[in-house]
Amino acid sequence: MRVTADLSMSLDGYITGPGDNVEQPLGEGGERLHEWIYGLEAWRERHGLEGGTSDEDGAIFDEAFRDTRAVVMGRRMFDVGDPHWGDEPPFRVPVFVVTHDAHETVLKQGGTSYTFVTDGIESALAQARQAAGDGNVSVSGGANVVGQFLAAGLLDEIQIHIVPVLLGGGVRLFERIGGEAISLEQARVVASPTVTHLKFRVARTSGP
Repeated sequence: MRVTADLSMSLDGYITGPGDNVEQPLGEGGERLHEWIYGLEAWRERHGLEGGTSDEDGAIFDEAFRDTRAVVMGRRMFDVGDPHWGDEPPFRVPVFVVTHDAHETVLKQGGTSYTFVTDGIESALAQARQAAGDGNVSVSGGANVVGQFLAAGLLDEIQIHIVPVLLGGGVRLFERIGGEAISLEQARVVASPTVTHLKFRVARTSGP
């Protein structure tokens, strides 16, 4: 069982454009970060759509979901994403939302449930691991929660899909990591015409 994170990022380090909100969850221009995904058969199937392409990008996208049995996300990601995910979200597994505000568990169609965890990322991860069994736990975002997991040494792998766009502003993935010594060991590089997939294993170091 692994704890993973998987995010698309611009060349200048942003995972959303400026001004992300409920109406524009990826911010201004942020949709460009995910254009490589929208035509994939694997993505379309998860959103109840037919057709699409099946290629190396699709295989990498499918891999990220195939062994995932639970998801952790932050409350802001839930708040801006939930209106768009609808009654049958694409997760299809239990989702644990890190938040300061208590909320009853929300059950959705297709296997997705949202459990709101108010006592930190360690508690959210423990509950996600229990729900996942032998499967993987995916830390889906946003940047604040991914940064907390990375700084705490709770991630095993992080995969970043580098999209050749410059957003010039928005939310940076690594802005809140702090001064902790974090070592990333390159595990795989796959390049396609629209995106470069970088997978790293994560190791904590004890140096300054």
